[in-house]
Amino acid sequence: MQMITDLEIIFRLVLASLLGGCVGLEREVHGRPAGVRTYLLLSLGSALIMIISEYLFHKYRGGVPGISLQVDPGRIAAQAITGIGFLGAGVIIRNKDTIRGLTTAACVWVVCAVGLTIGSGFYLYGCVVTGITMVSLLGIKKMEKRLKRDWYQEMAVASQDVPGQMERIQDIIDRYGFQVINSGLSKDLEKKEITFTFLLRQRSVQPRSQAWQEVFALEGIRRVDWK
Repeated sequence: MQMITDLEIIFRLVLASLLGGCVGLEREVHGRPAGVRTYLLLSLGSALIMIISEYLFHKYRGGVPGISLQVDPGRIAAQAITGIGFLGAGVIIRNKDTIRGLTTAACVWVVCAVGLTIGSGFYLYGCVVTGITMVSLLGIKKMEKRLKRDWYQEMAVASQDVPGQMERIQDIIDRYGFQVINSGLSKDLEKKEITFTFLLRQRSVQPRSQAWQEVFALEGIRRVDWK
């Protein structure tokens, strides 16, 4: 293999920037924290790292007189993949039981790989991966909206110690289509109060206000909380 020319280096850097920017544009439009500039710079930097790795391999593959030197062009690229972990962690946001940013974190990792691929000179493969990424972000997202998904919620009910209260609450839960995954209770002797907890599953998002009202209307109920 021969050393790559300056023109080809520029082409690789520009192409990597364009492909990273395409993925970043989709994320920017959907209001994600990492947008066009982040993905463009990430892909550009990854391509440059791979170009440098290739350059060092060609420069020192014959060794250095008097020094035992072995060049591994993949080590710098591997460190680049490891180094983007802080970006991936930075875009993942957890709010109570909701986690956002996993797709963006995955995109960060893929764009880094695309940059390394373009930097290695595999233009076709880099373009194909970018195309598949865009299809998954735009096309599959529409399909996911049509799928019926399981939703999980936790309900906590504080009540006076009324015989058969848990069964009455569970009857209301069953009537509204919720499935009880787990249940439990705890007693507060000072307040003379029992707290029933239910981990519920439902196939689609259903209005819970009616179920909440029926449970709250039961004798002895003090509080009903949804988490």
